[in-house]
Amino acid sequence: MARAIWSGAISFGLVNIPVKLYSAVSRKTVRFNQLDGSDNSRVRQRRVNESTGEEVPYENLVKGYEIGPERYVVITPDELDSVQPEKTRTIDIEDFVELDQIDPMYFDHTYYLAPAAGAAKAYALLLKAMEETGRVAIARVVIRSKENLVAIRPRDGVLAMETMLFSDEVVAPDSLEDLPEGNEKTTKREVDMARQLIDSLSAAFEPDKYRDEYRDRVLEMIERKAEGEEIVIEAPSEEPQAVPDLMAALEASIASSKRQSSGGEKKESSRAKASNGSGSSKPKKKPAAKRKPAASTKK
Repeated sequence: MARAIWSGAISFGLVNIPVKLYSAVSRKTVRFNQLDGSDNSRVRQRRVNESTGEEVPYENLVKGYEIGPERYVVITPDELDSVQPEKTRTIDIEDFVELDQIDPMYFDHTYYLAPAAGAAKAYALLLKAMEETGRVAIARVVIRSKENLVAIRPRDGVLAMETMLFSDEVVAPDSLEDLPEGNEKTTKREVDMARQLIDSLSAAFEPDKYRDEYRDRVLEMIERKAEGEEIVIEAPSEEPQAVPDLMAALEASIASSKRQSSGGEKKESSRAKASNGSGSSKPKKKPAAKRKPAASTKK
């Protein structure tokens, strides 16, 4: 069961709704520890003074902001505390806006808000009103001494809260180097071909369809090595040659998409026949891939 990481209240107008905050995201990154390759012992990081080479005790550490080469402004903990946001327990709604007015680039991390004891009716009322108006609440909240801009929106019968980036944290596209100047000409045929390719690849969004294939391969390799298997590194495949021109690339992409679509339809048809008993017998299973046996540990 997920545990609440924060508790407070949603505040708008004169209404307060006690809530609990839960993370809606569980990162699945594969994490590694650094080891000494000679004996696989853990390697620890040390805080070392660059001038003396000696380790610095934690209590001697101070915060410094670099204003020039080797020039720092030192800020004490008390000075930092004096300008930190007030540690309130409220999510203060400032505005209600249309969801499509918010660029997804501003969203950062997703949480769920659940009603605290005795707040179920008020919570349900706000949820219902936001569902019917189609509005998203823009609010501020202090979590772990940091003020956050957030968006609160209905999602699957609960209120979801997205932490957001502030406008000055989003990089403007015109600040990028090597952008096209905007005078590139495209023909109607090129645009029609591009639209045809988009249409051929269009589908309903199904989140479960997409997996982190790299993470799956890493975890599989870890499991195989843990079982004693020796991993054989295969030579990388050659890079495909560049397509001569844009039209050729579009035509090849559309043809490939049609072949894949046709193959998918044939597979669905075959499955349907098999399920109705009108097809042939069950397909034979593919033979299991051979694995290189683990090296013997006997001397």
